[in-house]
Amino acid sequence: MDKLLLDTLNGRKRQRIPIWLMRQAGRYLPEYRALRTRAASFLDFCYTPELAVEATLQPIRRYGLDAAILFSDILVIPDALGQRVGFVEGEGPLLEPLRTSDDIERLSSARAAEHLAPVYRALELVRAALPAETAMIGFAGAPFTLATYMIEGRGGTDHHAVKGWAYREPESFQCLIDLLVGAVVEHLCRQVEAGAEIVQLFDSWAGVLPEEQLFRWSVQPMIRIAEQVRGRHPGLPVIAFPRAVGPGILMYRRPEAFAALSLDTGLGAHWASQHVLPHIAVQGNLDPVLLLYGGAPLEHEVNRIIDKLGTGRFVFNLGHGVLQQTPPEHVAQLVDLVRRRDLPSGQI
Repeated sequence: MDKLLLDTLNGRKRQRIPIWLMRQAGRYLPEYRALRTRAASFLDFCYTPELAVEATLQPIRRYGLDAAILFSDILVIPDALGQRVGFVEGEGPLLEPLRTSDDIERLSSARAAEHLAPVYRALELVRAALPAETAMIGFAGAPFTLATYMIEGRGGTDHHAVKGWAYREPESFQCLIDLLVGAVVEHLCRQVEAGAEIVQLFDSWAGVLPEEQLFRWSVQPMIRIAEQVRGRHPGLPVIAFPRAVGPGILMYRRPEAFAALSLDTGLGAHWASQHVLPHIAVQGNLDPVLLLYGGAPLEHEVNRIIDKLGTGRFVFNLGHGVLQQTPPEHVAQLVDLVRRRDLPSGQI
């Protein structure tokens, strides 16, 4: 059976616009909250295939979305490399921060595949359980975002530590980026071997970098990853999500590396229709706050986005992840709105 998301990314004609959502599995679902009580920690949850499989499938059962994305976290890679990683309820991830080049040298990918075997097993089980028409997405954090967490020790900082290191010691920072490129390539390839049909790279903190640094530490490593993964798995669609980079997203507009670019809410659909969509597939970019509130404003924005972007290779998604407080019925409203919309004239 044809898979709508794959057809869209590969430029084949389709009957409607595909939809899946970043963080579609997680805390906004009551069934997820019940499931979460069965693991002692968030990482334990991610490394327990039975629980990760169930969390991944929950939104597919509820909404019939066009893709499942493996329930995991981008920080399993630093954890697998030997950095101490934890998650504190209400605070998010906390890592023992890297401070010197000696800290980088203590990291090792030698046992990463063994450490992450439960993740690949979960993906394999999800793929086997999915409806025939539902695509399977694997993912990883991009090197700069991973390096940010690893050096800052947490998210939501002023990024002085990671940017200062890149400015002050670019050679040792490059060593960390190179280590992460290799780890991400291996992680994504093993997900593909377990059944992923599409992969997405999340560069959540790319937007803190000025232009030249953005190209060196975000664009180039992501291209290297895409080229190496596609070298081992020809034809694999890779979606790039460099968040909050504004018009700098044009640096990622490289169809030879990426099948699609995912847009955050800071990029206008009209601008993207003129500068991005003619060259590469686009994914995005509904404001998660609109999904939180639902109703007529949500309907208006869904229709506006589809009017602007639905004429080309377009995947409906959010500009970031589903917010924890989002009522599940609002997600159902969104899926229904997208499903009921006819494709604009000029569809592929």
